[in-house]
Parts: sequence; C-alpha cells; structure tokens
Amino acid sequence: MSHTQAESVIKNIIREIALECAAKGHTVSETMVAFVVKAIVLDPRNGFNVDRTLTKNDVQKLIKLCVERLLDTRSPSLETIKMQVYFDLNYTNRGEFLDEHHRVLESRLASVRREITDSRARTAEELESLYRKIVSYVLLRSGLGSPTEIKVVREATAALQSVFPHTELGTFLSLVKKDKERQLKELTMIVTGIRLFNKDCGKGGEGIDDLPSILKEAIPATTKHIESELQSCQEMIYKYTAVIEEMDEKAEKINLLNLTQLKELLFNARQHEVFLNIIQSDVNTCAQQMEMIDKHYGSLIEQLRTTVQSKTAIPTAQVYPLFISLSKLWNNFQDEIVLLTVLSNTSANLQPFLGLHEELFPEHVIQPLLSDITVKTDEERIRESTGNPSIGILKHRERYYVFSSKDDAYMFAQDPDHYINLIGEKAKQCAEMIQLLELYQQFASITPYSQGHAAEKLLMKPITKCNSGTQTDTHILETNIVKLYEWNEWELRRKAIKLTNLRQKVTHSMQTHYSHMRRENFTQVYLPKQVGTQTKRDNSSNVPKPQVFLSGLRGCGLSKPTNMVKVNLTRDVEES
Repeated sequence: MSHTQAESVIKNIIREIALECAAKGHTVSETMVAFVVKAIVLDPRNGFNVDRTLTKNDVQKLIKLCVERLLDTRSPSLETIKMQVYFDLNYTNRGEFLDEHHRVLESRLASVRREITDSRARTAEELESLYRKIVSYVLLRSGLGSPTEIKVVREATAALQSVFPHTELGTFLSLVKKDKERQLKELTMIVTGIRLFNKDCGKGGEGIDDLPSILKEAIPATTKHIESELQSCQEMIYKYTAVIEEMDEKAEKINLLNLTQLKELLFNARQHEVFLNIIQSDVNTCAQQMEMIDKHYGSLIEQLRTTVQSKTAIPTAQVYPLFISLSKLWNNFQDEIVLLTVLSNTSANLQPFLGLHEELFPEHVIQPLLSDITVKTDEERIRESTGNPSIGILKHRERYYVFSSKDDAYMFAQDPDHYINLIGEKAKQCAEMIQLLELYQQFASITPYSQGHAAEKLLMKPITKCNSGTQTDTHILETNIVKLYEWNEWELRRKAIKLTNLRQKVTHSMQTHYSHMRRENFTQVYLPKQVGTQTKRDNSSNVPKPQVFLSGLRGCGLSKPTNMVKVNLTRDVEES
C-alpha cells in the first residue's frame, strides 16, 4: 500500500468513526478521532501490527475499539486527550496570535478600504459620500467608538478635517491604489492620536474606553484566578501522588480503589497544571508589556502637552509623528486586551475536562486514605531527591540525563536504550503521556524508524515536504553596459600596441609672417538659373468623315418606279 493509499484508508476510517459516534448522540471532531485512532494502534494490547496492511477485519476492529473509547464517559485518559486536542487547536503563542489577529482585522476592513480606493467620485454628492466612508474607515480601523453613534462620528470628522480637509480629496483620488492605502493608514493613526490627546485633555474622547485602567484591573484579577486554579490543581496532584506511593508500597491497600483510574486522574491533573503554567506565563508577559506600554504612553502624552501648550500654530512635521506614536501605543493596549481575553477563556474552557475527579474520587473517598500519610509538595520531593552533584550528567544520543541517586545512574548507564524504550512502551499504553512527557521525537510516526523503508505500512513516517516556488528577477542589478569592454585578449593586445605607438609620435605646428594675419574668407556666388530648351512642337490633323445622303426612297409603290438621288455631304479637307 502506498503512502497516498494509506492516507485515504485512514481518512475513511476516521470519517466512519465520526459518523457512528454522531449516530449515537456524541459529536466528535475529526482531529479528536485521529488522535484516538493513533492511540488505539499504538497500544500493543490491541494487537495491531503496523508492519502489515490493514485487512477488513482489522478495519472493523479498529472502528469498534475507537467508537467504544470515544463513547466512554468515565475515562480520565480520554478526558486528558480531549484537553490536549482542545489546547493544541485553540492556543498559539503570543506572536502568532497577534499576527493572526491583525490579519483578521485587515481582512474585515478590506471591503471598506476597496470602496474608498476604487472610488471615481466626481460630483459634490459623490465626494461627500467618499469623505463619509473615509470617516467610517478611520473609526473602524482605530476601534475608538462605533461609526453609528452621531457624537463619535462628529468628533472623528472634526479631527479628520483638521488633517485632511475636503479640498484634499482631488489629490487623494489622483494617487495610485497603494499610495491611497498608505495615506488611509496614516490618517487613521493621526486622527486616533488627536482623539486620544483630546480625551486626555478633557476635550473629547466620545466612545473611547479607558483601556489602561481596564487592563490594570483585569490583569491582577486574571492572575489571581489562574493562581487559585493552579493551587487547587497542585493540591490534588500532591494527594494523588501520596496515595499512589502508599498503595505501591503496601499491596494490601490496592483493592481499596481503582489504581489505574487514579493514575489516569493524576495524568489529567498534571496536564492541566502544565497548561495553566503556560497560560500564567503569558498573563505575566501581558502584565510586563502593560507596564512598559503605560509608561511610554504617559511620557508621550506629557511630550504632546509640552509641544501644544500655549501655541496657536504648530508645524505638522513636529506634532504628527507624536500622534502616530500615540496611536501605535493604543493599538498595543488593544492587543493586550484581546490576548488577555483569549487566555482567560482558554483557562475557563479547560474546566469541563476535569469533571471526573469529583465523580470518581470525591473528597470523602480520598481523605480517609491520607489520614496516616505525609503529603509532600513537588518542591519537597525535589529537595529530597537532589543527589550529590558528583553524580554528574549522562549524555546519550545527543541528549542529557540526570538522576536522583547513584544507583539509578549506574542502572541507566548499563543500558540507556532499554530504559528509554520502556518509557516509550508505557506511553503506548497511555497515549496522553506522549504530549505530557513531550515524547514527540520518539513518536513522530507509528512506523518504527528502522523499518521506514518497507513498501507496505499501516501509517508511514511523515514526509516533510511542502509546495514552494521561487522567482528570479530578470535584471536584479541596474543595467550598466560598458561600451569599451573587450573580451578578446588579442583585440586588447592590438589596442595596447596602438597606444604604445601613439606615445612615440609628436604633433608639430608652424606659423609664418605671411599667415599670422590671415583670416578665414567666405565667398558667396549666385547659382545659375534653371534653363529649359524646346526642340519640337506637338501638332495634330483632322481627316473629314465621309457622309452620304440618299433621298427619294419613300412614297414609291409598285406602279411608280423609285427615283433615288445620292447626295455627297463630305466636306473638303481645307474646310475641316
């Protein structure tokens, strides 16, 4: 089976599993189904061999196991996988999220911007309509108020008229499209800066929210909420860990509860802790950015006040850059608001994946088991397990490993690959451990790397390819043709010899007593007239045309004879 055929088979399996789950009242995404399919195939207990082609029975068995796994409402492992899939689909780092956010904003404004740049307004009504569209565009792009509120529109129009009066529309329409877009962007920033400065001076600011104050309240509240969730999660982790350690040491207590489910709940809580730490780190970054932006914003406002104070006329080159900088800082405030909202929503949306903790192991079940057990925190365990620095660090296959004791180090050093493979085998039985322990390299594909060259596989190693194209400019550099360039060395030699001969020649000149007073003379003559001679004359002659008239041919019958008279009417030659 080729790689393309294998992909087609897997897609059909995923689609069929999703349809069966939907028929039983559970809607699952194809991404979630794909994750479960991989988990089922990886688990050696299910008996799938990745080195042979799927048979019809294999496909039916795989579909059945996946549907059962997806419909299991009491599986902490499945809830952890759902949490991982949700986080992977909805979380991006700060830079990627802001880039995507700006791209979405630009796409939403594309239609309004196109109406302005493609306008061919000529009449007064059309120009007025175009100006109103520019005001709407400025409001939509800046996000300072709604373009449907009259007070907001009036304030934005007044600010725009101070920068871009109606008389400038003709010049604007004569620009090319890119220059129009650039000018619209600059006008938006300048108008935004003017409105923000007027708001700070108490002379405007209609519809503008106080984002710095909102952020100063929202960031600490979000941080406190996440820290509270993180603390509850860690307390749960410490309790689960203490109970599991106690049950491992005392086998008689194993029958008191389902140890497998408890471990799966521990994995679930650990994954939740990892995601909360990521979100908390981003919120802390928001707080740092907020502090820096607010400081720059305040200093810029003071600079504008100093520039504008008690002055009737201010050069635009002096004040416009300040307005533009003020607008950019305000955009940063807006980015932090959006980012903080997304982080808060992501944190809240992780809660549904934790519902089995209270259902399977409520507090009244766990608490009695902790009566004679010391619950330790992660920090305490780290301090206890920190070995002697002389144990050192072991490097194996470009990776570094540390150990809690010398005995563990000796055991690992005897056969590192064996212990590394044991971790992989455990992760195959608990697919959520692949992401929790970040075993991405070990599980980059289902097919073992050593057997990746085989022709028929269930799932092949991912092919790292992408469609790309390159374009080479015809003339990258400026045209510079040297006319005197000569590639032929023999021609260069000939020119060199010629120049050498010229250096040996001397130009002489002489002037005499008779010639030094002479000057250039010019003589003007009349050109001869054009004369024509006629040697013959054209002439013609006219020969008379013979004409004869016959009379007496009418009126004659049978009894009377015909008396015909012939008259010659031809003229003489002299008469013609």
